[in-house]
Amino acid sequence: MTKISVALCTYNGEKYIREQIDSILEQSLKVDEIVVCDDGSTDKTLSILAEFKNKFPDIFKIHLNEKNLRSVKNFEKAISLCSGEIIFLSDQDDVWENDKVKIFSDFFEDNQNVDVVCSNGFIIDENSLQQNLYTVWDVPRFLSENKKEINYFKIFATIGNFATGASMAIRKSFINQVLPFPTVEGLHHDEWIALVSSEQKKFAFLNDKLFSYRIHSEQQVGGISYSKDKTSKEKLINRFDYDKRSQLFRDFKIKLRTLNDKERKFTAYLEKDSNEHAKRFLKEVQNEKSVLYQKLKSEHFALFLFFKYFYR
Repeated sequence: MTKISVALCTYNGEKYIREQIDSILEQSLKVDEIVVCDDGSTDKTLSILAEFKNKFPDIFKIHLNEKNLRSVKNFEKAISLCSGEIIFLSDQDDVWENDKVKIFSDFFEDNQNVDVVCSNGFIIDENSLQQNLYTVWDVPRFLSENKKEINYFKIFATIGNFATGASMAIRKSFINQVLPFPTVEGLHHDEWIALVSSEQKKFAFLNDKLFSYRIHSEQQVGGISYSKDKTSKEKLINRFDYDKRSQLFRDFKIKLRTLNDKERKFTAYLEKDSNEHAKRFLKEVQNEKSVLYQKLKSEHFALFLFFKYFYR
């Protein structure tokens, strides 16, 4: 039977961590180990973890970092310490649906060519109350409903990422493809995993809502939820529709700003490490910029001059 690990990173998570761990332990398909890497908590997180360790000694493996690694490198450490064939990434403040592990595991079993899976999810507040909102995780469904092609790699490389680490599971056999994670400002571990796996067509996204993502004041990363109305839905579709034709000044501005940011991140990484993945990702972004400039030059010459020489 497939061994299942959970890579759980903690840092001052006393407020919500019990609820998250309980949701993991109560899965319909039980996990085999929970590998916790704590990044120097100063609240009651460690005592809470000790309680779980005492109660479930065969499941919990707790590691205390000697120095603060921060999120990306802490997840790198937690993932590398997992021994399961399937590794689920877990934040400390979310809640999993009861069948999350089973649905993911069944999907991996039925799709041997897939190495990374993410899913849709709910939004909850500080009191665990579900919010009626759209999220970036609705994008694949929206695009499919509008008969738009979903090229995950093109989207992740040139538009944005909706493969959130809190919803992600990865095969251990794929780990060597993504570790070590880049240490570049604004380039998170989940985006990197999504880029590498989608380029190789080993990424899949499930529209099932299999976890609840908590929005609160202490979280490090947010900005994934939107009002549940027609305008927000159209904005999400337009933003992530790779084949959408840019027509307005604002369209070109957003597209170029995104590409410039992607180019900056990959270039910064390559200044530190001659990584073949990053070289290909940078080339993809630069090709996309070249195509966009050619379009501007032929159809909107004045805009071409503005963006070419004044907008960086």
